[in-house]
Amino acid sequence: MEYEFRNDPITGQARALFSLEQQMIGPWLEVEVGTNNEMLSALLVSIDNVGHDQKHEVTITGKEYSVTFTKDDVYVQPNTNFNGEDDLPESLAMQDLHLDSQSVSACGLDDFRQILLSWAKFTNN
Repeated sequence: MEYEFRNDPITGQARALFSLEQQMIGPWLEVEVGTNNEMLSALLVSIDNVGHDQKHEVTITGKEYSVTFTKDDVYVQPNTNFNGEDDLPESLAMQDLHLDSQSVSACGLDDFRQILLSWAKFTNN
């Protein structure tokens, strides 16, 4: 999985750029997590709960995106179906993403944990 964290040269905001297969994870990190350490902690607890079979599946619905944890995988998707650029959330409209009404990004649970830890390190510097 290829991704890169960087600061926007104009706004200074943390940006997360992911390869096509995981493209929803970037805007999800920016919009739903940002620099919120409490949210990061809650997400890591959810991963632990699912990873240790305490729960079969956990879904966290945010303002614009939902993330679902299963025993092996994580799925990130927009909360709305969209039919054109006019329907896109602002965070998606600003990016050159290849979207359809079924846009879902997936990755392994362990990979996602590492993404969250890397994001926390990047945004807390």
